[in-house]
Amino acid sequence: MQRTVPESHGPVRYGPPAPGPGLPVLPELQEVFAAASSRIGPEPPGGGTALRQAAAGYWTRRGLRCGPDDVIAAAGIQTLLFALLAADDGDVLVPRPCPAWWTPQARLLGRPAYHVPTPAECGGVPDPYALLETVRRVRAEGGTPGLLLLSVADDPTATVAPPEVVHEACEAAVSEGLHLISDETWSGTTHRPHETVLLSPAEMCPDDVTVTVDLAGSITPSAWPVAVARFPDTPDGAARRARALDILTALGSVVAGPVAAAATHALGEPPAVRDLARRAAVLYARVAGAAHHSVLAAGALARPPQAGRHFYADLGPLRPGLEERGVTDSLELENYLGERIGAPTPGGHRFGDDPYALRVRFATGPLLGATQEQRLESLNSTEPLELPHVAGALSRFATALDQLR
Repeated sequence: MQRTVPESHGPVRYGPPAPGPGLPVLPELQEVFAAASSRIGPEPPGGGTALRQAAAGYWTRRGLRCGPDDVIAAAGIQTLLFALLAADDGDVLVPRPCPAWWTPQARLLGRPAYHVPTPAECGGVPDPYALLETVRRVRAEGGTPGLLLLSVADDPTATVAPPEVVHEACEAAVSEGLHLISDETWSGTTHRPHETVLLSPAEMCPDDVTVTVDLAGSITPSAWPVAVARFPDTPDGAARRARALDILTALGSVVAGPVAAAATHALGEPPAVRDLARRAAVLYARVAGAAHHSVLAAGALARPPQAGRHFYADLGPLRPGLEERGVTDSLELENYLGERIGAPTPGGHRFGDDPYALRVRFATGPLLGATQEQRLESLNSTEPLELPHVAGALSRFATALDQLR
């Protein structure tokens, strides 16, 4: 029987920084942040009542009813996930590819992390049959699979998993006794919300799913670290929350007072916040669509981007031209394209993918402009692709790919 090898270690630990959203801070949030800047103390561990109530309201409006006692907050998604993993037992399963920081979290805890292939139509959610087979093999080899991480609206692939795929994967995971952690950071960033059906695993398996959202970069500015988690309203969910809160307390992962104030306001989704989210999604959809077209025109492969600020491309069909330039794996591809595009283009090895596959994640934020003024103009324009700075960035992007043919 082929041995199932966990991704518990690897030669690459540090990757290029992820580009920010590329958009200015909403003035309304700046005002709330500034008004709270005189607060001399942080939030209590797990977040204050107002922040947790706002998070509960955010989820309740999305059909995931909960109260503040079902929620915790932390100073960033990395420490929040670390606490969730540390609060549970068992080996970790993740889709391939997955967010770059998921596997390192398991490594820090000395826990095996097994990557499971995703179906052809989407990333973020494991193929249910591959998941069952992986669980079977891990147990046959003495492992103890306990947690599955997944993201319906996915980074890095920018896809949204169809409801039937989510249902089958969740059903398979629960049947094997796995607890699910669903990262729903990008669920509010779908490019065409009226055409996209997005279903949370917590709607299907309410007693078996913990939901996380990284507010920094998706709802609030990326420089204001804050993330929230929603636990099942069950005795087991309460126990998981208590253990995670103990770990966050030990780590000292508390949200800064001004950040908590801004996050509380943003989670309430006042009109200005909703309007910015809508306009940003439209902008990212148009720019990502143009960049995706350039990838396909160059002869590479990529699923159409459906959410978020990134998309994932397979440059395998361009391998002959890349090898002529000394590019034979994803690390070399990362370095080569990063220099020519002028923005970080992390290779697939960062996301648990095969390092010899020529895959990269492209970011759309750097295509919006080089200055805050240009990015604001992009946001406010009815025809952003016709702006000189956007058209120029897209032309340079297309040229860098065309030269590989």
